[in-house]
Amino acid sequence: MKASVVVFPGSNCDTDCFNVLSSVMGMDTEFVWHKETQLNKTDLVVLPGGFSYGDYLRTGAIARFSPIMNEVISYAKKGGKVIGICNGFQILLESGLLPGAMLPNRSMKFICKPVWLRCENNDTAFTNKMNSGQLIQIPIAHGEGNYTADDDTIQKLKDENKIIFKYVSETGEEADCFNPNGSRESIAGIINDKGNILGMMPHPERVSEEILGGVDGKCIWESVLV
Repeated sequence: MKASVVVFPGSNCDTDCFNVLSSVMGMDTEFVWHKETQLNKTDLVVLPGGFSYGDYLRTGAIARFSPIMNEVISYAKKGGKVIGICNGFQILLESGLLPGAMLPNRSMKFICKPVWLRCENNDTAFTNKMNSGQLIQIPIAHGEGNYTADDDTIQKLKDENKIIFKYVSETGEEADCFNPNGSRESIAGIINDKGNILGMMPHPERVSEEILGGVDGKCIWESVLV
């Protein structure tokens, strides 16, 4: 299985993703510079976290117009698997591949800490190795992770089970006090209608091998391999 990790100016989690995919998961993995206009044959495209273009204008707003994104959009629309992590999620929103937008964290502060997530839907290409309701602990690191969308979009996400991860307590309780950034419905990750594009703010690549202190994120990569 092959994977492509897109690198934008300001990406800082690209090497982490590359290492997990290649060294831990054993995938044939390559970096793709943002100025490229073609993707080699691949089974997964990863838009990693970081601060593409310094997060000027809005997070992901400039990266959305990088040359490679036309190819990523085409690949995604044909059913190719794409995962956007943190800044990558923001780029997916700006590209229109996922609905909604990101606002600054309600605290107006950058947050970097482990959080608990609950898997809301395990019948996807990214969660099939998980149980419905499973709790995992994964770190976040963002200043604009406050997911929002209009009421109709939120209702559609709920009705069609497109909310994949929610912020919860370590016992699985959903409450405002366990929502680190103010996201509507405690949303930490969503998927598109076809089920081939996942956007999530937490960083699974940071907890995918024991040497990093945990493996809760590994189940996402294992699911992709199925």
